[in-house]
Amino acid sequence: MMALVVHLKTAAHLRGKGDRIAKVTFRGLSFYSRVAENCDAVAHFNEIFRWPIASRLDGNEMLEIQVYNFSKVFSNRLVGTFCMVLQKVAEEGHLELTDTLIDDNNTSIKTSVTIEIKYQSMDGAVGVWSDGEFLDVPDDRDGMFAFETESLLSSQSHGSGTPPGRTLQGSIPTFRKAGKGVFSAMKLGKIKSSKDDHKKLAEEPAVLEMEDLDRKAMRLAGTVDPDTISLASVTAVTTNVSNKRSKPDIKMEPSSGRPVDYQISITVIEARQLIGLNMDPVVCVEVGDEKKYTSMKESTNCPYYNDYFVFDFHVPPDVMFDKIIKISVIHSKNLLRSGTLVGNFKMDVGTVYSQPEHQFYHKWAIMSDPDDITAGCKGYVKCDIAVVGKGDNIKTPHKANETDEDDLEGNLLLPEGIPAERQWARFYVKIYRAEGLPKMNTNIMANVKKAFIGENRDLVDPYVQVQFAGQKGKTSVQKSSYEPIWNEQVVFTELFPPLCKRLKVQIRDSDKVNDVAIGTHFVDLRKISNEGDKGFLPTMGPAWVNMYGSTRQYTLMDEHQDLNEGLGEGVSFRARLLISMAVEILDTTSPELMSSTEVQVEGVSNISESATGKMDEFFLFGSFLEATMIDRKIGDKPISFEITIGNYGNQIDGVSKPPSAKKKKKDGESEEEENELIQNSSEDEADEDADLVSVSSTPPMRPVITDRNYFHLPYFDKKPCVYIKSWWQDQRRRLYNSNMMDKIADKLEEGLNDVQEIMKTEKAFPERRLRGVLEELGVGCSRFVILANKDVNQAGRTKLDRERLKSCMREMDSMGQQAKQLRTQVKKNTVRDKLKLVQNFLQKLRFLADEPQHSIPDVFVWMMSNNKRIAYSRIPSKDILYSIVDEETGKDCCKVKGVFLKLPGKKGFGPAGWTVQAKLELYLWLGINKQRKDFLSGLPNGFEEIKAAKTGPGLQSVPPVSLVYNMKQVFQLRAHMYQARSLFAADNSGLSDPFARVFFSTHSQVTEVLSETLCPTWDQLLVFDDVELFGEASELRDDPPIIVVELFDQDTVGKAEFIGRTFAKPTIKMCEEYYGPPRFPPQLEYYQIYRGNCTAGELLAAFELLQIPFDPEVIRRALIAVHNFAVPQIKVGQGGKADLPPLEGSTDSERGTILPVPLGIRPILSRYRIEVLFWGLRDLKRINLAHVDRPRVDIECAGRGVQSVLIQNYKKNPNFSILVKWFEVDLPENELLHPPLNIRVVDCRAFGRYILVGSHAVSSLRRFIYSAPDKTSNNWASAAKLMNGYMVLTNGGCQPRSSPSLSSRTLSRPAGDFMVNMDSEHSIRKMDTVVKLDATSDAVVKVDMTEEESDKDKKKKKKKKKGGMEEEEETNERVLDWWSKYFASIETLKESLRAQEVAQAEAEEREDLEIAAEAAGFKTKDKSREKRFFKDKKKGQAAEHSERRPVKAKVDELMVYNKELETEYGNFADWLHTFNLYRGKAGDDDEHAQDDDRIVGRFKGSLCMYKLPLSEEITREAGFDPNMGMFQSIPHNDPINVLVRVYVVRATDLHPADINGKADPYIVIKLGKSEVKDKENYISKQLNPVFGKSFDIEATFPMESMLSVSVYDWDLVGTDDLIGETKIDLENRFYSKYRATCGISSKYSVHGYNIWRDPMKPSQILAKLCKDGKIDGPHYGPGGKVKVANRIFQGPTEIEDENGLKKQTEEHLALAVLNHWEEIPRVGWKLVPEHVETRPLLNPDKPGIEQGRIEMWVDMFPMTMPAPGPALDISPRKPKRYELRVIIWNTDEVILEDDDYFTGEKSSDIFVRGWLKGQQEDKQDTDVHYHSLTGEGNFNWRFVFPFDYLMAEEKIVISKKESMFSWDETEYKIPPRLTLQVWDADHFSADDFLGAIELDLNRFPRGAKTAKQCSLDMIRNEHELPSISIFKQKRVKGWWPFVARDENDEMELTGKVEAELHLVTAEEAEKSPVGLGRNEPDPLEKPNRPSSSLSWLLSPLRTLCLLVWRLYRLPCLLLLAALLGLLFLALLLFSVPSELSHKLFNSAG
Repeated sequence: MMALVVHLKTAAHLRGKGDRIAKVTFRGLSFYSRVAENCDAVAHFNEIFRWPIASRLDGNEMLEIQVYNFSKVFSNRLVGTFCMVLQKVAEEGHLELTDTLIDDNNTSIKTSVTIEIKYQSMDGAVGVWSDGEFLDVPDDRDGMFAFETESLLSSQSHGSGTPPGRTLQGSIPTFRKAGKGVFSAMKLGKIKSSKDDHKKLAEEPAVLEMEDLDRKAMRLAGTVDPDTISLASVTAVTTNVSNKRSKPDIKMEPSSGRPVDYQISITVIEARQLIGLNMDPVVCVEVGDEKKYTSMKESTNCPYYNDYFVFDFHVPPDVMFDKIIKISVIHSKNLLRSGTLVGNFKMDVGTVYSQPEHQFYHKWAIMSDPDDITAGCKGYVKCDIAVVGKGDNIKTPHKANETDEDDLEGNLLLPEGIPAERQWARFYVKIYRAEGLPKMNTNIMANVKKAFIGENRDLVDPYVQVQFAGQKGKTSVQKSSYEPIWNEQVVFTELFPPLCKRLKVQIRDSDKVNDVAIGTHFVDLRKISNEGDKGFLPTMGPAWVNMYGSTRQYTLMDEHQDLNEGLGEGVSFRARLLISMAVEILDTTSPELMSSTEVQVEGVSNISESATGKMDEFFLFGSFLEATMIDRKIGDKPISFEITIGNYGNQIDGVSKPPSAKKKKKDGESEEEENELIQNSSEDEADEDADLVSVSSTPPMRPVITDRNYFHLPYFDKKPCVYIKSWWQDQRRRLYNSNMMDKIADKLEEGLNDVQEIMKTEKAFPERRLRGVLEELGVGCSRFVILANKDVNQAGRTKLDRERLKSCMREMDSMGQQAKQLRTQVKKNTVRDKLKLVQNFLQKLRFLADEPQHSIPDVFVWMMSNNKRIAYSRIPSKDILYSIVDEETGKDCCKVKGVFLKLPGKKGFGPAGWTVQAKLELYLWLGINKQRKDFLSGLPNGFEEIKAAKTGPGLQSVPPVSLVYNMKQVFQLRAHMYQARSLFAADNSGLSDPFARVFFSTHSQVTEVLSETLCPTWDQLLVFDDVELFGEASELRDDPPIIVVELFDQDTVGKAEFIGRTFAKPTIKMCEEYYGPPRFPPQLEYYQIYRGNCTAGELLAAFELLQIPFDPEVIRRALIAVHNFAVPQIKVGQGGKADLPPLEGSTDSERGTILPVPLGIRPILSRYRIEVLFWGLRDLKRINLAHVDRPRVDIECAGRGVQSVLIQNYKKNPNFSILVKWFEVDLPENELLHPPLNIRVVDCRAFGRYILVGSHAVSSLRRFIYSAPDKTSNNWASAAKLMNGYMVLTNGGCQPRSSPSLSSRTLSRPAGDFMVNMDSEHSIRKMDTVVKLDATSDAVVKVDMTEEESDKDKKKKKKKKKGGMEEEEETNERVLDWWSKYFASIETLKESLRAQEVAQAEAEEREDLEIAAEAAGFKTKDKSREKRFFKDKKKGQAAEHSERRPVKAKVDELMVYNKELETEYGNFADWLHTFNLYRGKAGDDDEHAQDDDRIVGRFKGSLCMYKLPLSEEITREAGFDPNMGMFQSIPHNDPINVLVRVYVVRATDLHPADINGKADPYIVIKLGKSEVKDKENYISKQLNPVFGKSFDIEATFPMESMLSVSVYDWDLVGTDDLIGETKIDLENRFYSKYRATCGISSKYSVHGYNIWRDPMKPSQILAKLCKDGKIDGPHYGPGGKVKVANRIFQGPTEIEDENGLKKQTEEHLALAVLNHWEEIPRVGWKLVPEHVETRPLLNPDKPGIEQGRIEMWVDMFPMTMPAPGPALDISPRKPKRYELRVIIWNTDEVILEDDDYFTGEKSSDIFVRGWLKGQQEDKQDTDVHYHSLTGEGNFNWRFVFPFDYLMAEEKIVISKKESMFSWDETEYKIPPRLTLQVWDADHFSADDFLGAIELDLNRFPRGAKTAKQCSLDMIRNEHELPSISIFKQKRVKGWWPFVARDENDEMELTGKVEAELHLVTAEEAEKSPVGLGRNEPDPLEKPNRPSSSLSWLLSPLRTLCLLVWRLYRLPCLLLLAALLGLLFLALLLFSVPSELSHKLFNSAG
């Protein structure tokens, strides 16, 4: 019956006094304990709970124990909870532990519980137990000891179980009688999974499942042998078969820290929308500390620069990637003032380098003002940024005819995934305190004081410096403190997300002379944040970060100071620093925000001790099982090894605590602390721990000589041990999660290596292995989620811990899901693609596993001699950290690890660092002290512990100071050293004299030295007798120590030179095993040889370790002596070495006693014939100052060879007179094991002397193996290689759905012929060519688009013309030139690239759909139909794309290759190969970069190898020449005269050669002795010069065949500098079957721009090709048909001459065949088309880094043929002279800027200014419209701007001197842009700028008809509105808006202008001239301005009157009316009396 039993013993460290109760829960069933009454600190429960269980215990299940304070009245109050995963219990059946509880807040509390758990399973597989007692001596079964063991799934081994079926035969066991002996450990016994299990059969998913022993036995007996799968050494060594030994590190040299060459190139193209009025902007580009400036552009907000800057660096990668690239815009900078900063943009170099192709191309950088973060965007700068490291190849997009990327927002200079709108944020870095600083006695005065006064101050004054995004912040200096406390925070203000990946925190020592770094730590922001939807802002800590650097003893000139700066791997612990980090996004609208980005330093409050976790006591144990390969240079003084963790264990230079200060808790020495620590540890250890003193170094021991290079320490059976107690915060959880991910990643990497190896060696079923790998990954991920999930609530110490755990779980979960999905899609044909996807998983896993918050420092192992530190190894603490859950344990914990010690710092670079200083077999265990009882469990068994002398007998748990092994095995090692290849050249001859030294344990042996070869075949068996290994036989079988093989070059004088190292694991045969298949004899395998970090060849070898059985009597006696009971006779065999397989004696009398590799192991040989084509030798350099005159080539392979004939006079003719020779040789049948072939060139001197010129080793002969052509198939392989790779393969006769109009017309033709229809309308280049598989045969027939479809196209084009904007003039034949063809071709190139992107996107989409479909459970029924559908869709998209672009004029095109022609055509090595000859020592730099310097010449020839006998069919063929062997129909190699015509089109991105950042390039061409310098035609100050030149040179092949095209920089004074050069081997091109002499054009023309260049017409070329290929044809038939072989081609038959007359011709037909020549069976090759190739320019001073590119092509014409016509005219197009006439008619709504002095009225004195960009000095102004009160202005004013314009490039060409000191004019090309500005004129102050508009004359919005319709939208929505080009319209009139930006950076309308633009050519301008302004000729009439616009100065009174009238019109009228009324009244009053009197008197009278 299965059951789980839990024995709850005690709960300790409880607070207060009271009743306690415990609740124990498992599988939802809870038990309560009895109430423990009146307990103090400890509650003794001592209760057993039992759960009978029906199902097997799962390792993921949990046990929960809760302890409560019991109350009878109230509810019980929870003290804490203990949760535990039962994995360990499920595996081992028994567990005892004490652990702490956690409270409600998931914080660990002091209270702990002690429990014991037992688990009984049904089959007893976990272990039979009764009352916890185990048998001391097992049952004796037939004299064999066999024990209960666990299942096969074992990833961690404990104890010493011996698997059933294996006896103890052959080993001498010594069993102690003590109560708990060796066998008492059996309860934890496990079987290690054997090698066979691990490698699994290919058919099974490679996931280790639980299996019982019977299944295992069946598997082992199976016939398929997994060991026959040959794995490369990387896999062989790193595949961890065993459980007790971990992988060694193969690469020895630290990769970081070594300086490398980098080149950063930045092109500042232009700026737009800069904020500010009427600016004079300059752009400053700053990389690190270097600054460079563009020229200044006057009065423009959108300057155009096109300036190119290059920065060169030679620094380590880490330093390079942390440098900041800063682009700033500065307003009006000149010599006298620095200018004002408008805005800047920052990004680190690493961000650029991590982009695709390491570059940003044509992107807009957003400028922001660092002094005002509320301001928003200050403008945009368009730039290209590229970072090139050595060997990086930058693919620049083609740079011709750029249409401007006007979509600023869509093309921002930001990495993918970063939002366009970045916000400002504050980055808070809090610095609390530091610990463990080293002595820094820099202050001499301090030493003097100490000497006189005796005052011993801490000699270090630390402060912390934080660097981020180019800014630095410092804390205060804490004087004289080893444990400084700062409590300060450094605040950075930066845009978020930042474009700088790393933040640098450095502790520095303040000193009056020079501050020194103590330690450096980098915080990677990507690791402390997550940008996903559920992500989090950067956050960290509070956490301790550990700093590493140089050794701690202080010297004034520290040679390892770089290590303290963070360069390279730190070799010692320096200090640890408590920091935390947070980010706060700022609300820039809040008023109290500080707007500056200056770094601030503020104080912060202290944090509690417990904030970083609870202090706990850790125990580190190490045992040195072996110390070998100790470098002899160290001397024979005694050697000891020291292990340190932090400062613990450091005896020489750890920190001595100041006596005055109170001892810190972490020292654990003061008594009150000690008691607490004792209580925390488990009870049975409490007494001894008080006396436990750390032992951190082994006793010194004198080394013993192994061989002439190395010592070893004679440990033998006594293995020294060390142990250290240390105190750290308990943050193991972080490391556990990392370990789990690391283990998943390791397993994944191992699996991927397997898959790659299977693919490399072309073994069957790589897809099965990949599926297994994915299944493992899925299982691992889900396991991680389960295990990490258990601790979700427990993790919380810092915010980052919680967030990181969540995001890791999300990532792992999704990765697991993806892996499961991918697994279903892995098919044979998709393995490679899926492999790439899985490699992405691996990178992601490695990234996730890297824990940013440290906890326990790394462990250092130092070798000490004479009290000095010599060499070290650094072991990450997480790798050796113990956990009771298996997955969480470090990969090297409880395992024996091969550790190689290396020299510290820079000493470890280069050859000095490659020699091993010492090799240790080291066992390490690090864990919490409470869990320490298991610390010996992983050691090889059979040892006794020796305790320190002073400890009493009762102290069982004190760790041992040494282990004595009393169980040893004796083996014989056989190293079968067969051969090596591609070794490092260590001698000046370019060869080596290699021998191999094999090390195993303390033994070493050497192979013989083979002189002068890089591919030695030793064929030697090295036998190591009596190799003693300690431990149990069964363990050694699974855990053999590794074998180290080192290769050396023997020198006659001095020490042998190291040339490489590799590792191997032997195949082991125990004495009871049968020596025979499947495991024996072992197979030869290739092992990768490393030299430093570089690969340096491969070793082919096999290793076997055979156990030598002991005499049975000896075993019997040993057993009786131990156990006092009789043991029956053990049947062992004959004893001694007689049981081993016999060794064959030496068969070769010459080799003496050297044993050869035995027959079963050496490969099976077959007879091969190798034919060698000797063509010639080229470019042989002098040897010892003498010319090579009579060279000969020797070919050697596997001891056989052949010699060429002697070249009698190398200078006269370097070709061989006899071309083909052959030799026969026995080679292995397995092609992978073929030995290399050596080519050597010797010079035959007088008196029979031979001198080696150079050599070449062909490491793989596979490409030269001849395979007979398959008669059944018509050799159509090449037919699929269509030029652009666009093809739709459809089933026979079935048309693609999307193109129903494709014609499949069946023309009358004889059976067996195939029709190829060439349409005269369509150029062959068109992408709509379809490849159709004909149903009747394998033939591929090309069908072009039919008339029907092209008619449709035409209709579409016409429709477009009516409605669209893209109005295009019909192309005039007379206007077209070569450049038209060139630019049209570049457009096509770009289109094809775009179409490829579309196709790629389609493929991805299809894959996603498939994934979705499969996930949903659907299976695609008709795969072929689906594929067709997708392909058609893709094609449709490509066609759509071509429709979207402007309709192009029909121009014939050529092929533009954006690479060298050689890469497109396989180096033209179709039959003639070039082998570089090397001489001299190989460079020590990475990847042998200096190999080019070692080339001393080239051998041209070829090889062909085939098995004998050869089928007679070949030799019987007609015309077979037996002398030529397989090299039939090869041309003669007699000298031939050739006319070479080199066309150089242009160069791009040249490296600047002058101080001004420009160059004055010109072309130099060299061929043999001829040299053409084009110095007088240099192009001034250009980095993208257009040369447009052709050069003719006559040459004689083979003497002059290497063409060199160089670009030099012209200098007025001094010699001209080489910018870069490119070399072309013309001979290979000339003889190639691709016919690279003169490109075949797509159309045949006899006149015009597309004239035929070749002296042979197409029909003549075709006739020659048919004759040479011995094929039938060509037969020209009626109706425009031609038949070649069995192909019929169709095409036009008429041609037009210059006069327009049509003639009949066959040339079009012949050309149609030539353009499809690759489709002709058997002889078809793709002929090189008419082309332009782009070649990189290289400079020998800067190897590997491109210095620019050159576009060119080469034509070659043999002099024996008729002379070719004149060279094509490709001279650069001359710009055309134009005149732009701009009439400013009126303005309206111009904003009113002035206030009237008297009246305060608003008005403006308007004038308009205009200029063409780049011609600011030619700016023109209208007259002033004074005093406009409404914003209306009338001008009728004409501007006239003459300019030169290049129509093809759409650029204005300006030639002007840069400055008064310039020697000559510089040519600039600038986009044609017209700027119009409106200004307010002021008499006494500067004029006020009101607004502007810039019109791109190629595409600007059509003007509005009226002022009302003119609005701001014309600018805002410019892209959406119809645009026009002045070059097409010629005359345009309308209204356009003036705009400016207000304070809030918003665009505002500041006026409108009515203008007329009229473009005329220079000739037209001469015929009808016009005057400026309103002058003659053709004057404009004066504007009708209102009289109010008069000037104050001219008539002040009148103006005043007008003004008063205008302002006070109504009051004036009223006043006038009132005056008139008053006058009337006055007159009335005046005249009334007289009238009255008159009336009265008159009437009276």
